[in-house]
Amino acid sequence: MAVSKLIPRNQKALLAVIIMTSVIDSVLVGYDSSLMGSFNVMPSYLNYFSLTTTTKSLNTAISYMGGCVMSLFAGSIVDWRGRKESIVWSAIITLIGGIIQGAAQNIGMFIAGRFIVGFGLGLAQVSTPTLVAETAPVKWRGFALGMYYACWGCGTLIASGVCYGTQSMSSTWAWRIPSLLQAAPSIWCLIILFFVPESPRWLISKGRNDEALEIIAIANCDGDTTAPIVLVQYQEIQDTLRWEKERELSITQTLAQPANRRRLLITTTFSIMVMLPGTNIVQFYFGDMLSGAGISDPNTQLQINVILTAWTLVVAVVASFFADKVSRKVLCAGALSAGTIALYILAGLTAKYGESGYAPGVYGTIAMIFIYNATYAWGITPLTVLYPPEVLSFDIRAVGMGIYTFATKLCGLFVTMVVPFGLVAIGWKVYIINASVDILMVAFVIFFWVETRGLTLEEVDKLFDGEKHSNVPDLEAVIDGESVADDFDKRNLGGAQVKVVETGKQ
Repeated sequence: MAVSKLIPRNQKALLAVIIMTSVIDSVLVGYDSSLMGSFNVMPSYLNYFSLTTTTKSLNTAISYMGGCVMSLFAGSIVDWRGRKESIVWSAIITLIGGIIQGAAQNIGMFIAGRFIVGFGLGLAQVSTPTLVAETAPVKWRGFALGMYYACWGCGTLIASGVCYGTQSMSSTWAWRIPSLLQAAPSIWCLIILFFVPESPRWLISKGRNDEALEIIAIANCDGDTTAPIVLVQYQEIQDTLRWEKERELSITQTLAQPANRRRLLITTTFSIMVMLPGTNIVQFYFGDMLSGAGISDPNTQLQINVILTAWTLVVAVVASFFADKVSRKVLCAGALSAGTIALYILAGLTAKYGESGYAPGVYGTIAMIFIYNATYAWGITPLTVLYPPEVLSFDIRAVGMGIYTFATKLCGLFVTMVVPFGLVAIGWKVYIINASVDILMVAFVIFFWVETRGLTLEEVDKLFDGEKHSNVPDLEAVIDGESVADDFDKRNLGGAQVKVVETGKQ
């Protein structure tokens, strides 16, 4: 089967649509996440549903419940139907959920729509990062996946802006319009997918080698199937998938392997670092935080949220360009450390000036919220869906991303169901507790993480398994010209006569 004619044959054009897939899905996730934060300070929404603290938490948390349910099956679906088709279904499901949410006549219908949206997002958050990680060239993988959650800020900015623009409306359209607009990213996603290829690694696993070789060639060398860096990656993927298949292990046995247990430990605990370092307190309950800092006017709160979202977006996008300039461990540990300091200072300022009305103290409190968001956006945001698929081997990548997503959703449930009660009960002391837990996260990164920057996904296997499952040279050596033979042998790879490189340094 030939690659679709709609797939760009130019490396830059292909990279653009791959990144666009990442961006659109990120916008959708960001829009949904920010929507409830804005709704929770909109009088039209609060009055329409007559919310209590419990129902306020449930409305926010229910999309995470949908994501939790879907993530239990998402890995198997993504391995079965492919990465690309899974993204298609995620967009359709999210589109349906957004319409139901926007048309809600009562709280039950609203919750149902939110659940369906979360269901679709759960599938998207497994399939999209997996596709991008397995398709983007190594040198652009950090940027492509870094943009996934960097553009999450675009979604939050749009949601904040739309809610701010409609909040003065007296009718229920003030919150219905933002809900219905949630369908827009799904529609754009369905359109762009016509131009996006399937993962070459998934294609090889299904015996569709010619397609895989062509996609690898386009992604790395404008379609030159004889280029050494293309052939090395192609053969490396083939050898690794053959090794995994020859073991003939069930998914349960595969997950039980010591190396895979370590992979899953790292990815699962990373979900805690993504969701519980403090960022979601700001995201969902910034209204309560600002009230604690002495700013209670809903209009002012929404204005601050728009500015905060724009600030976070700029920092995250810039950080994506530098995601491959710093090691993964340094990036994560540094961001968590800086964020910990910011949370401690935020707690102190809130405690001293929250109810004082002292303007400089209030401004200082707001400034620390901005600084905290910057630390998270610089270090954690680019790694959110970059590090997990790098760590996971192909045979457990989709299932592992499902487990990662499930753990992430559970952490989201914890934030949305526990934090509001904590803020009511102990206020700024929540920040102290959160910052103290962050110190443990930093220690875990320093002592347990492995460094994956600059490696192909197959080369990462050596860090866990103790050996590389292919005898081709490392990609970096080939790029540097250290392992390419002067005379190329000819072999049949995937049905095409192409040049290959010899192993070992010359």
